[in-house]
Amino acid sequence: MTARSGSRPWRRSCGSAPATATTPPSSQRRREHTRVSAADRSRRTTAADEVCAQAYADVGGPELGAALVAVGGYGRGELAPYSDWDVVLVHDEGVDLGEAAARLWYPMWDAGANLDHAVRSLPEMAAAASDIRVALGLLDVRHLAGDPNLTLRLRTTMLTHWRQQAAHQLPALRTMTMARHELLGELAHASVPDLKEAAGGLRDATVLKALVATWLVDVPHVELERCRQSLLDVRDIVQELAGRAADRITPEMWPELAERLEVPDALAAQRLVRERGRRITHLSRLAWRRVDGYLDRPRAARPRRPDLTPLAPGVALAYGEVVLDRTAKPAQDPLLLLRAAAEAAEHDVVLAPPTAARLVRQGASLPEPWPEEARRLFVRLLASGRGLLHVWETLEETGALAGILPEWERIRLLPHASTIHRFTVDRHAVETCIEASHHIRDVARPDVLLVTALLHDIGKGSLTEHSVAGAPIARAIARRMGFDAPAVETIGTLVRWHLLLAETATTRDPDDPATLDVLLERVGDAETLALLTALTEADARAASPKAWSVWRSRLILGLAARAGRALDAGPTMPAHAHEPVEIPEQVRRGGMSLQVEPLADGARVTVIAPDRVGLLADMAATFAVQRVGVRAARAWSQEEYAVNVWEVAEAYLDATVLRERFEAISEGRLDPSGRLRPTGPGRLAPAVAVRPEASTQATVLEVRTDDRPGVVYLVAAALAALGITVRSAHVDTLGPQAVDVFYLQEASAGALGDERAAQAAHAVRAALSGESN
Repeated sequence: MTARSGSRPWRRSCGSAPATATTPPSSQRRREHTRVSAADRSRRTTAADEVCAQAYADVGGPELGAALVAVGGYGRGELAPYSDWDVVLVHDEGVDLGEAAARLWYPMWDAGANLDHAVRSLPEMAAAASDIRVALGLLDVRHLAGDPNLTLRLRTTMLTHWRQQAAHQLPALRTMTMARHELLGELAHASVPDLKEAAGGLRDATVLKALVATWLVDVPHVELERCRQSLLDVRDIVQELAGRAADRITPEMWPELAERLEVPDALAAQRLVRERGRRITHLSRLAWRRVDGYLDRPRAARPRRPDLTPLAPGVALAYGEVVLDRTAKPAQDPLLLLRAAAEAAEHDVVLAPPTAARLVRQGASLPEPWPEEARRLFVRLLASGRGLLHVWETLEETGALAGILPEWERIRLLPHASTIHRFTVDRHAVETCIEASHHIRDVARPDVLLVTALLHDIGKGSLTEHSVAGAPIARAIARRMGFDAPAVETIGTLVRWHLLLAETATTRDPDDPATLDVLLERVGDAETLALLTALTEADARAASPKAWSVWRSRLILGLAARAGRALDAGPTMPAHAHEPVEIPEQVRRGGMSLQVEPLADGARVTVIAPDRVGLLADMAATFAVQRVGVRAARAWSQEEYAVNVWEVAEAYLDATVLRERFEAISEGRLDPSGRLRPTGPGRLAPAVAVRPEASTQATVLEVRTDDRPGVVYLVAAALAALGITVRSAHVDTLGPQAVDVFYLQEASAGALGDERAAQAAHAVRAALSGESN
């Protein structure tokens, strides 16, 4: 016998064919590459099969009651140049294997195989399947030699056991899978991707096939197999380049890998590999969400027809996925895709890919500039936290993102040049949005912060410095989204200087006055400084832990604080002037006027009535009990009358119904407090602050809390209970939070004293928290 460490003829015999004098054109080589690589694996597997079968025959293995089988990757026929041979000698109880069990492995070792072998009885194999790792390998049992009927019985037993035990084993498999992802990152975004174990790698493809085998979920087979075969091709090349069993693609491998894959350059090779990994990751996340949804539903609650829970106009929830309901009209509703995406992200559920794909095919295009409601929906999507990631992924995979943000293609799967980054440029931008969502309470314009977080690296991928290249692109996108001119300029400024605060703080002497001047020359006001500070922290946290270390954060936040003091920081409340309105005659006689003006994406409701404490609260309650979403509101006094102007989401409102509901509430025939009182803490704890610097004639109360029905009512009712008059209210919704500013006076006129202001803030905070005063 030859030495076990000798050459491996089975590998040489099925390697790539030698180069010929005539090389086919690159386009032909590109078309043939996958076919040749699959053929190479087939030849390697066939050669290994022949070695195993001959070894079994040479040692006199039994023809009945025993069989040599391949499992795992070898069972699937996926032998890479340096793969192990996973083989098991299986036998019925009572079958005498003789010396075969000991002598069988030597011919395989002599052939140069890395052997992972075992001898088990059929009952022992069934018992071993309680281990999830073993069970996964046994799902791919393939006959090599001996009794084929035993192999068939083994395979049938393993599949039956897997299906029967799925409800018990899948939670543990999910935990194991998620731990692996946490440890090794994603194939699509890791700087040194692991083709086998990373999320979206070959291991996940195997797990997906196992999920399909449970019959609980289905996965698009053609797509999965295309991506899996492509990654197997790449792994073959990586192992040949490394000269050993390797699954990680190191940076120096990419140029050679590009040449072997017949793509233009290393960047193209990265995109090819990462695209395959991202697709498998997407399929994996969808499959696991559906498994979770199935397992979480009691068997009695699994109807044949989906149970639709309405979420928004045209959008419903079914089995944990956002879908369209029967009222949806994609061709007439250009906001439907954004509405569905925002609902899915905020509820942290799946945006059903068929739904997104249908909206791509049939949906109306967004007008330019976007209507205000489209921008609000997009900001809600960006502000949704971790729920954004999977929804954004679905938008990309279905082609929906191209219609919303075509510029995204510039940075799609683009690797970062800096090793400090954990992710590719596109994933980093999404992670920055997720981090920025934690800061929407800290800035005056959360919408500007979130859009800038998404676009801050949009200039990468060109020869021009990315912040310089990105600023005009970001301005153009912001204009298309319908931002006003000041906001467009702020977004462009933030993209242009998004590195300024971090670079200045970490590379300049903090005690040198010139250091502060560098920052103040480019950031001219406190609002922009606050946005830049939040963006800087979100950008750093999204990059990696070392980018926001204790030392770096102390320097950055310290410089921002000094700059804020130099700018005499502190958010200033805008002065809101109101055009005088004509007071209708019925109002002068003691009645009220309520008019509804339809708008393109909602309605404007104008209410004029004799001024009194509690009027604003009653009107807010009217909208809340009617489940009409309030987007913005303005309230002020004119002579002895109160004027309320409300922007609402509902386009078709009946003024008569609203007036009747308002009168029932104001006369005490309908008590809205029971319906609108919070039942528990919201996602965002309420923040209530008195802004003494904002006005000399009134006390300004700034309220930030979850955007939910009844917020304005709860605030206004709490103030009315204290006898405090709301002289002006400025209500707006930015992302998932309501940002309301109330100008308060005593009923006898005049700003509140310090004690009364504190009392008002405490009452509002308690009302929003669901506490009793």
